[in-house]
Amino acid sequence: MHELSLVQSLMEQLQDLATENKATKIITVTMEIGPLAGVVIDSFEFAFEALAKDNPLTTKAKLVISKPAISYSCLDCQHVVDNCQERPSLCPACQAPHLYPDGGDQLILSRIEME
Repeated sequence: MHELSLVQSLMEQLQDLATENKATKIITVTMEIGPLAGVVIDSFEFAFEALAKDNPLTTKAKLVISKPAISYSCLDCQHVVDNCQERPSLCPACQAPHLYPDGGDQLILSRIEME
């Protein structure tokens, strides 16, 4: 489960940011995790809960995960299919199966609320 190592790195980053900002408590951590990032959201949440409870800085921290939609571009006709949660099987404009994702692979710490 590589989600555990991702959350361990996140915890180190949170510790560094809290130290920089002289914070003693992290209230909310907002992550943006794209559907093509290769991260199992449930495992990431489980790992966050397990590691957060052992650190006084994050004991009561809430994890918020945003899942952005992806756009797909047709390699044949350049038509763009916006805001997909799943890959379309065919281009709606030309029926070609050659669709290329634009984005969706991000794993971003987008916001931290701390005191």
